[in-house]
Amino acid sequence: MTGSQGGPALNRRALIGTGLGATAALVMAGTGTARAAGHGTASAPGRAQGFLAAAMDAYPEHGTIRLAQSYTDQAGLFSTAFTYDNALAILASLACGGADGRSRAVVLGDALLYAQSHDPEYADGRLRQAYNVGPYTFYDGTRQPDGFVRADGTANVGRQFGFTGTAVGDMAWAGIALAALARRTGQRRFLTGAVRIGEWIDRVGRTDEPLGGFKFGVNGANEKLPFTSTEHNTDLIGLFGQLARLTGDRVWLQRRSVAARFVKRMWEPTAGFFYTGTNDGVTINTSPIPEDTQTWTHLALNSPVHARSLDWAAAELTVLDTPDRPNSTVPAGQSYEGVTFSSASLLADESAPIADGQPKPDRDGVWFEGTAHLALALRHRRAPGDEKRARRLIASIERAQDLLGADQTFGGTAVAARSGIVSASSPLDTGFGFGYYPYRHTGATAWYLLAATRTNPLRA
Repeated sequence: MTGSQGGPALNRRALIGTGLGATAALVMAGTGTARAAGHGTASAPGRAQGFLAAAMDAYPEHGTIRLAQSYTDQAGLFSTAFTYDNALAILASLACGGADGRSRAVVLGDALLYAQSHDPEYADGRLRQAYNVGPYTFYDGTRQPDGFVRADGTANVGRQFGFTGTAVGDMAWAGIALAALARRTGQRRFLTGAVRIGEWIDRVGRTDEPLGGFKFGVNGANEKLPFTSTEHNTDLIGLFGQLARLTGDRVWLQRRSVAARFVKRMWEPTAGFFYTGTNDGVTINTSPIPEDTQTWTHLALNSPVHARSLDWAAAELTVLDTPDRPNSTVPAGQSYEGVTFSSASLLADESAPIADGQPKPDRDGVWFEGTAHLALALRHRRAPGDEKRARRLIASIERAQDLLGADQTFGGTAVAARSGIVSASSPLDTGFGFGYYPYRHTGATAWYLLAATRTNPLRA
């Protein structure tokens, strides 16, 4: 994505192609735009579904095998389609139900399978971080002429931004989405693809280091990365558990146990939160502390012992973004509540840009994807007061849907007003070397739909 200066920036799903992630963590062409435009009087979830449709249908002249563009054009990532975001779009489309949602989920699932079997270099079941889904001219003037399927039949890997690596977490979410399609459709090809993903993760990620778990993945040069992420292993609890149920093979339960043991080793019992992971397999990283390791762990484990992580996130990462905050871009008369990305986001240097060419951060910027994570996790915990808090968070997301991110486009075509959810209310620094900005986002929109429908993707 880009800031006010127009230079490209990276988001958290965009890091391992360059090695930076080591520091963290259907319908016929053309109908989607019309469908999205018709959501002006629809419900908030209906308008969000319209946004996902528009993200899929932005390049109708480039074929029916397609993925959804992750961010609106204004983010500066052009037609980039992150694997993670598309997995979420599948899960949200299935959660919303209806023939159109299911058919769109199938199209996206088949596109992931196409990428898996038509990689330009590998035939081992991997998916890349991201793909191009439509033509554009890059910042250096180089023309990228293809859609998702290149002229030679290979999947159009996102090389321009270095999105060529493969992260275990992204693979896990793609596997979860394919497993969901296998359950809903009964089509064997989706389960086969999910199993291939699981096998790749076990081959590449398994480690005998003291802390255990599964490693981060590989960079664009196919070099294994030395980091182990709590978030990624949480994702694997979900994927491996679902593969165990779908295949009946107990090896997946064994692999699920490996991931779960690592996650539980990241638990800080005194304060009641999960650490982010380890850089070397021996020493736990104690800072920053991210939001998703608090909420996804509850969705995956459903553990009463660890349920306090939601209280930690709600108490320690809650923010209120108002126009009077330094560097806030929230318009006058508006305010948004939710959570930020990590403990480091609250300590960001507000006097300096998040990255070269980017704006200065707002310490109280709301991360709407994470806000939806928390709302969904609270709805599943169902402790006293949880549903009330979840409703407030969802109301904040829906207010952002109505009022933020106006006049944005997909492939040069206007996105319907009041449809998608921006990734952040104001520029925010994640504390992991990148930021989030007020651009409409497929991933944030999908997580909102999962929260609105009470759909837990990590426990089928």
